[in-house]
Amino acid sequence: MKSQLEDILRRVQAGKLSPKEALYLLKDYPYQDLNFAKVDHHRELRRGFPEIIYGLGKTDEQILKIAGEIIKKGGSLLITRAEPRTYRKIKKTIPGACYNAPAKAVYLKQKHSVMGKGKIMILTAGTSDIPVAEEAYVTCDMLGNEVERVYDVGVAGLHRLLGEYEKINKAKVIIAVAGMEGALPSVVAGLVSVPIIAVPTSVGYGASFKGLAALLAMLNSCSGGVAVVNIDNGFGAAYLASLINHL
Repeated sequence: MKSQLEDILRRVQAGKLSPKEALYLLKDYPYQDLNFAKVDHHRELRRGFPEIIYGLGKTDEQILKIAGEIIKKGGSLLITRAEPRTYRKIKKTIPGACYNAPAKAVYLKQKHSVMGKGKIMILTAGTSDIPVAEEAYVTCDMLGNEVERVYDVGVAGLHRLLGEYEKINKAKVIIAVAGMEGALPSVVAGLVSVPIIAVPTSVGYGASFKGLAALLAMLNSCSGGVAVVNIDNGFGAAYLASLINHL
C-alpha cells in the first residue's frame, strides 16, 4: 500500500494526475490497525466526517486509544454512548474534549465542517425523550448544521406544538423524537412539507415494549414523508438529517 501512495504522489508531481483525482484515489487508502480496532482515517474523505466512536461495549482503554489516534490525525472527535467515568479519563489526555451528559456524548471540534443549506429542527414529545434528542443535537452540530431544539411538544397537549408552528415550518429537515404511542412524527408530517425523521424511544409503560410500540406506530404513519430509524437512535437520525441538509 505504501508503494501505491508513492505512485500517486509521483503522478501528481509529474502533472499526470490532478489533486482532485489523487484525492479520489486516496479515499480507500488503508486504515490504521490497532489489533482490536481498525481506525478508518480516510472516512472523512469518503463521508465528510472522521470515524465516530460508538462507546457502548468498548472498554475505556479501547475508546481512549481510538480517540487519541483520531485526534493525532487532526480529526474532530465524537464518541456516542460514553459514560461519565470514560469522559473523565478522556479529559486527562484530551483536555479540550467536552461532554453532553444527557446525550452521553464526548466531542471535540478540531475542524469546522461545511455547513448545511438550512436548519435542522429537533422536536421531542416529552421531557423523557430529551437524552435521545440531545444525542441527535450533538451529532447534527458536529456534522456542520444549524440546529434548533423544541422540547416537550407531544400530542398530550397539541396546542404546545401548534404554538411553535412558525418556527418549525422554517426547518429544512425535522427530527421528531417520541416514546409512548409515537404519534408526534405523524402529526408534524401533516403540518409541514419537509422530510421528517422519526426516532422512537424506549420511554413508556409496559405495553410500549421498550419502544417497539412507538417504532411500529411510526412505521405505520398515515402522513407521507416520514422516515424511521431504530429505537433510541438519535445518532442515526442526525446523520441522515445532516446528509439531507447538505444536498
